[in-house]
Amino acid sequence: MSAELISILVLVVVFVIATTRSINMGALAFAAAFGVGELVADLDADGIFAGFPGDLFVVLVGVTYLFAIARANGTTDWLVHAAIRLVRGRIALIPWVMFAITGALTAIGAVSPAAVAIVAPIALSFAARYGISPLLMGALVVHGAQAGGFSPISIYGSIVNGVVERENLPGNELVLFLASLVVNLIIAAVVFVLFGGLKLKGRDLGTEGDSKGKGSAGGELAADAARLTPARIATLTALAALVVAVLAFDLDAGLCAITLAVILSAFWPDASRKAVGEVAWPTVLLICGVLTYVGVLEEMGTIDYAGNAVGDIGIPLLAAVLLCYIAAIISAFASSVGIMGALIPLAVPFLAQGEIGAVGMIAALAVSATVVDVSPFSTNGALVLAAAPDVDRERFFRQLMVYGGIVVAVVPAAVWLVLVVPGFG
Repeated sequence: MSAELISILVLVVVFVIATTRSINMGALAFAAAFGVGELVADLDADGIFAGFPGDLFVVLVGVTYLFAIARANGTTDWLVHAAIRLVRGRIALIPWVMFAITGALTAIGAVSPAAVAIVAPIALSFAARYGISPLLMGALVVHGAQAGGFSPISIYGSIVNGVVERENLPGNELVLFLASLVVNLIIAAVVFVLFGGLKLKGRDLGTEGDSKGKGSAGGELAADAARLTPARIATLTALAALVVAVLAFDLDAGLCAITLAVILSAFWPDASRKAVGEVAWPTVLLICGVLTYVGVLEEMGTIDYAGNAVGDIGIPLLAAVLLCYIAAIISAFASSVGIMGALIPLAVPFLAQGEIGAVGMIAALAVSATVVDVSPFSTNGALVLAAAPDVDRERFFRQLMVYGGIVVAVVPAAVWLVLVVPGFG
């Protein structure tokens, strides 16, 4: 058996073990990089660590550190409360408020599961109280997170754009962002119509919803969420500064986020004390581990080997749609970021042939790998399932599983048809 085939089989084993044994895929990937690098590729430690994504490590730590501070001082609660006030209590707009909030959070740098973990409990509580389908509300929360997930300063966007840049592929940050935004917006609109969203029109929170909890602990919490404290003003300013620094001045998102987080911590140490512990370390480990193993694959020539094998199918468009389905199916049961980190480099030799537009293919792979996160086997789907109060969880689990299966079956073919077939890029 060739060294290249061994390394690919090891990658498959990593995905299988991570899925079936609940072990962090990044930790497995580091172990695989050590084993394959030393025993199969004859690489030393420097060769193995050559693929470690130091720039992405800083981005992940920086933005999740800043976001943890925003959560600790109540800035995220204020954002949710302010958004609900904007719709003046109209129930039909609440699912779209949740969609917009999670989208905004991921767009400015929150990890998708972190945004879902914050918004889903609030959204599903609203759903239970006002008779909104939990599947409708949960789906809009997850698709909202993915809609904003590929902005240039987001985690997903930074990962994909970083891989594209390192692989010297033609990329377009705006196309990537808009592709995910439009696809998830369309899916959310379909879900809204099919699962009772139109029936919510004309219903209002009214005076009952506004008056409940006055003088109680719930009312005090609501009043606190509505208050704009100095710490929250500073945090909102910091988030705005991050966007301006990255988009207007092309500064590094990770270094800017860490700097802003440190400044906030210096002025409000109590609220920020636990923020470092709430950095998404499992996600950091996952991404750095998978990309380090991909670096080993590149060093030993496996990337070229696999890409040429896909290209040897002889029908480029068929190979492209197969890659999209592989991304969707694996991601429904494993990590989306891990899949993106592995599949895009594997597609490099295939894209280098020039018969498939790289910009459209990368966008199609990214969307296929993330839009399926509503599956209850993924982190986001599991968070929605756990956050739903007063539901038959087995029934809700089946609903999420069926819905996730439909997304897996339909979306990869749709994005392939729209983004790949026309040959963008």
